[in-house]
Amino acid sequence: MIKTVLSTLFEVIVPLSIPVISGALLERFQRLDTKPLLTLYLYFLSPAIILDTLSHAEISFDDIYLTLAFSLLNLLVLWGVAVTIGKAMKFSSPDRAGLTLISTFTNSVNYGLPLVLLAFGQAGLDKASVYVIGQMIIVNTVGIYFAARSHFNVKNAFKSVFSLPAIYAAILALLLRAFQLHLPAEVEKGVTMAAGAYSPVVLAILGAQMMKVGMMPGIRGERSVFWTGIMIRLLAGPLLALGILALLGITGTLHSVLFILASMPVAVNGVVLAERYGASPSVVSRCILWTTLSSFLVLPVLITAVSG
Repeated sequence: MIKTVLSTLFEVIVPLSIPVISGALLERFQRLDTKPLLTLYLYFLSPAIILDTLSHAEISFDDIYLTLAFSLLNLLVLWGVAVTIGKAMKFSSPDRAGLTLISTFTNSVNYGLPLVLLAFGQAGLDKASVYVIGQMIIVNTVGIYFAARSHFNVKNAFKSVFSLPAIYAAILALLLRAFQLHLPAEVEKGVTMAAGAYSPVVLAILGAQMMKVGMMPGIRGERSVFWTGIMIRLLAGPLLALGILALLGITGTLHSVLFILASMPVAVNGVVLAERYGASPSVVSRCILWTTLSSFLVLPVLITAVSG
């Protein structure tokens, strides 16, 4: 078991850590400006990998149905856990909002996709693509509601979803599949080339973001919220995901991929929502940092468990 975990650590986490560390060092010593990279990621690399993956993905209708069912059920359960614990521990309204963001949203896009590709290969990436599209929609709608209900507006939420180029890439890929069409070979090669750049760029962004989070002001009087968020994300999250997967009867590669994506650290864009709507950004930022650092040790164990 230990040998297998160490093997997974070196085969999966070490390759991922190189661009992450590079991004962190660039931020520390060169003050890396991630805004242009985020624009590149959001408007070019993300649509490219979604289009490339969904166009060729070996996924069935059952896979899509089960993935969406798992995503929604997992979201509702984690939301319920966060709200119940927040009220029981008499957290303030901003702290409860921050705890909900920590509990419900994982870094499945810029950390999860590269991880799944290395751990489970192209078959795993195919399964993950549907989950990731669902998460993009959920974060830009439900995520805003969680962060600040008083600011939530259905019209603006849906406008934010349809401002994401990845959504249009997914629609195009599904239309191509439905009508059994293909992009011109030259265009397809270009899209595949862009998709290949996705992992190193987004992981470098992740490293830079982690360094920025690490340099933010410390937590003041919010330790109980911080530790509650850590426990939910690292312990309750994976356990609840296993229960939901069993309830839905999900097995095989789809089971492994969904479990790992649901066990990822706190989503980096959670702190963006937290800062914008005053949902305890200091707690959210610290949970992002420490769950991500912990994941370098925790995820190899989980990958080994589900792969065995």
